[in-house]
Amino acid sequence: MFSIIKRYSQFTLFFNRENIYSRFLYYRVEKIARPLYYLVFLSILKNILGLFYTVDSHHTLDVVLFFLELALILWAFYEIFKFFLYATLNKKIKEQVDARRELFIFLLNIVKISIVLVVVTAILFKMGVDIASLVASLGVGGIIIGFSAKDVLVNFFDSIRLISEDAFRQGDWIETKEFEGFVTELGLTSTKIRTFANAQITIPNSKLANDYIINWSKRLIGRRIKFKIPIQYSVNGAEIDRVTEEIYQMLRSHPDIVNPDNVKHLIESKMTYENGLFNIEDKFGVRSTLLVYVDSVDSYSLKILVYAFSVSINWKEWLRVKQDVLKKVITIVEKSELNLAYPTQSIYLKEAQVKRETLS
Repeated sequence: MFSIIKRYSQFTLFFNRENIYSRFLYYRVEKIARPLYYLVFLSILKNILGLFYTVDSHHTLDVVLFFLELALILWAFYEIFKFFLYATLNKKIKEQVDARRELFIFLLNIVKISIVLVVVTAILFKMGVDIASLVASLGVGGIIIGFSAKDVLVNFFDSIRLISEDAFRQGDWIETKEFEGFVTELGLTSTKIRTFANAQITIPNSKLANDYIINWSKRLIGRRIKFKIPIQYSVNGAEIDRVTEEIYQMLRSHPDIVNPDNVKHLIESKMTYENGLFNIEDKFGVRSTLLVYVDSVDSYSLKILVYAFSVSINWKEWLRVKQDVLKKVITIVEKSELNLAYPTQSIYLKEAQVKRETLS
């Protein structure tokens, strides 16, 4: 019978799959239905057992059945809540809406804890325990438990603080004094980070909340490309000006390099944000700086600074763009009258000393 109901439900949901909730429920109908199946079975069993015993004579059995019934109801509630939560998250992602996954996980964890508390409280109440008297009688033990739970509460409130301040999100690349990696989960009391060495680190939220956090993912467009080209001293100023201008124009016309023209529409689209209280480029992480200048000198060369930002913030794409820019800059220099410099040493000998050593 249950199999027939399941197949009929999936059949109906399949023909309504254009609705994202129906499509998502199609794959989760069994998980949601399982506690309901058990609940129906338990109800039948309870009615059968009721023919052979009374509550007064079998109090322990009644408590066990009550516990099972409550657990199944809360299990069903949890699965239904999780379904709506995941379906809503999936819908936001499909609609390309800014979805905060860590907030959904946080709410799910809150529901888990609430269910456990409800079950424990209900069982104690069913067993006739006066909860108020129990709490009052803890005395010194309650104080000890309170001190033990202090760090847990601090970490819990710091997790709320991190979420409310939007310091980082699930999937962000962050860096602290001691750790660097991608956030895999922001939990109730701790945050899990996957390092570049593929190790998982669990950090208490209080540590993150009270330390500086560099969030490399909090940028909309623009990842910095910065390097210096060493040029030999034996050059004229006009040729340097021509080469630096050619490099600048190459960067400005490069499709993968940010310039003020190709980010203008992004800035204009956000000009009304918070009534202009924030700098748009700083708020959303938009960088379009282009610089090509002779920046410094050292013992063997002049240094031409090349400073730009790639359109993509993805590391692999950034490396590709950086490589392309380097190759084009080197080609420009090689076609000019300038020469790339490299460290050298010159040895000067007196002519008389050389002749004397030759004759001997």
